[in-house]
Amino acid sequence: MDTARPALPALLPALSPSRAADFLQCPLLYRFRVIDRIPEKPSSAALRGTLVHAVLERLFELPAEARTPRTARSLVDPQWERLRTSRPESGQLFAGEGAEDLDAWLESARSLVERYFDMERPENLEPRDRELRLDVTLESGLRLRGYVDRLDVAPAGQIRVVDYKTGKSPKPRYEDKAKFQIFFYGVMLWRELGEVPTRLQLMYLADGVTRWYDPTEQELRAAEAEILAIWHDIEATARSGEWRPRRTPLCGWCDHQAICPEFGGTPPPLPEITPRR
Repeated sequence: MDTARPALPALLPALSPSRAADFLQCPLLYRFRVIDRIPEKPSSAALRGTLVHAVLERLFELPAEARTPRTARSLVDPQWERLRTSRPESGQLFAGEGAEDLDAWLESARSLVERYFDMERPENLEPRDRELRLDVTLESGLRLRGYVDRLDVAPAGQIRVVDYKTGKSPKPRYEDKAKFQIFFYGVMLWRELGEVPTRLQLMYLADGVTRWYDPTEQELRAAEAEILAIWHDIEATARSGEWRPRRTPLCGWCDHQAICPEFGGTPPPLPEITPRR
């Protein structure tokens, strides 16, 4: 009787930029998040990113003349209330001894929102889409999923993909992760629309830096091949059952050190996987 585990597509039918980045960072982290689905503590930085994204999305629902720094700052508190209602666990960050100061945290979000206005003039923009959900199947059969923060289409037809980042811009030698993510979005839009995006733009709100790439079809084909190679590596790892940890400086921010072999821990047994029919 064949007792081999089924290939990963039976478990996970699609790949997103975040999960691909997890696997590249550490295959065991990918396993913990995708297969074991082990809960992680909320992060104030990630939560602030969600809040700022929500404010910028809401900003473009307003008339052009109302898109001012003052208005944007005023959106932070109501968006936080909506976020706290939908994700009650987020309140844990600001309760109890040693908890982060909520007022200071909200002010840091307002500062990020305000800095956005140093980078663009939103009153002159009318995005085609905001928080655009993409679900694209490649010729290989691999499904790609993700959310694009903003999609701009100029009157002449040029397409710009915009991704907001609430951290600081990385030094050039650490730029690969963000570049991989924005090219991942570029591949999805190219395959979805049948047209190469004119510009892929990263906006780092913490220091007001904008970086962009004007991709060619050849570059998107290379990015697509890289994505497919990552997927093949994930499939091979799933078949082997050997989700090996990879120690990096990012381990200091990982919630799973207690069960990671790199820190003397033992991962839980792999869950049984039921093939899709």
